[in-house]
Amino acid sequence: MSVPSAEAVRVLLVDDQPLVRSGLRVLMADTGDLEVVGEAGTGGDGVRLAAELRPDVVVMDIRMPGMDGIEATRQITAGTEAVKVLVLTTFDEDDHVYGALRAGASGFAVKDMAVEEILAAIRVIAAGDALIAPGVTRRLIADFVRAPSAPAAPPRERTAQPLAGITEREREVLTLVGRGRSNSEIAAELFISAATAKSHVSRLFTKLGARDRVQLVITAYEMGLVSPPR
Repeated sequence: MSVPSAEAVRVLLVDDQPLVRSGLRVLMADTGDLEVVGEAGTGGDGVRLAAELRPDVVVMDIRMPGMDGIEATRQITAGTEAVKVLVLTTFDEDDHVYGALRAGASGFAVKDMAVEEILAAIRVIAAGDALIAPGVTRRLIADFVRAPSAPAAPPRERTAQPLAGITEREREVLTLVGRGRSNSEIAAELFISAATAKSHVSRLFTKLGARDRVQLVITAYEMGLVSPPR
């Protein structure tokens, strides 16, 4: 078992399944840079422990008895911006992706992802980035396409449209956000620093009046920068 470093990411696990919490705790104990500082089996206990322990990241399940993960996320993020929430759930069984992200979650991952991907997602969130698993991004776009308010033109007829006030670099960044890339992944693909990628995303929020990353994904679809899943 690795000994957590002084700068280890402090993690609170909130899931009503003890086996899930135990598995994640054991895996993080071997990393050296992730430290589980608390566990909760209900949303209410998660909110209480988040206030007491002030972890860097809360790994939050959605479906729990009593207060669910969406309300718990809302209360935790309303209390402080310093605590980030990574929603970890079985996506295909949940219809609450929008609610969780709107509640203030910094990222969304699925339980059937590879273990290393889940641990990497925690690190991404702790670093101040935001992450939506590519599979979740594809589902978000698919849901938008099926919505009654979705544009009538079929996806194959969509062509990229100009965006007023958006630079060519910001357009590239918006395209990658629409494909589910995190800020660090955007930086790697465009050969820029992570700080620069984050700045581009921040400017997109301001210029497009977007509240969260999900709205940027939808904008990327609407403007024909990305296509819905087949």
